[in-house]
Amino acid sequence: MTFLDGYTDLPPGKIASVVTFLEMREPPPTALADAPVSLSLRPVLQPSLDWYRKLYRAVGEEWLWFSRLRMNDRELAAIIHDPRVYVYAAHDGEEDKGLLELDGRSGFEIEIAYLGVTADLFGRGAGYWLMGHALCAAWESSPQRVWVHTCTLDHPRALSFYLKAGFAPYKRAIEIAGVPRLTGEVPKTAARHVPLIELL
Repeated sequence: MTFLDGYTDLPPGKIASVVTFLEMREPPPTALADAPVSLSLRPVLQPSLDWYRKLYRAVGEEWLWFSRLRMNDRELAAIIHDPRVYVYAAHDGEEDKGLLELDGRSGFEIEIAYLGVTADLFGRGAGYWLMGHALCAAWESSPQRVWVHTCTLDHPRALSFYLKAGFAPYKRAIEIAGVPRLTGEVPKTAARHVPLIELL
């Protein structure tokens, strides 16, 4: 496969992001951070698809999380109902405010598939608190590694957040997909940091 330097035009209706893959080969020595604003973390066994999609949207809509929204019920249930996939919700006493999903289906590694909190918790330590719980849960089964990926559509501090948590980058890729604001998975008002180019 040959990659040429320079710009590559995208077809109408497509969006591209640079994806950075990061890994951790041994448990970090850090302790769990105190829970901000009385958050608690609860495992959600066999989550309902409606509940999952609602929280997925609440946490990820602004960052154009779309992959799970493109799945039909069967496809989504096959993942989040798999006994090797662990779904958690961060709860503030009234409603769910954060999503954590760990994927251990490979059998020897754990992927932090999704980790995020709602916008009202930004800057309050909720992300670091959730990451602490993610790492504790991920390393419980003594995997060979824990890995995660982020992209340039994500929160602008997402990459530095993962680096600070102890992850090391090992690969980059370009992801090209249909624009979720045009295909209907998220509203056109989402992701204000990514200009929307309307189809002609």
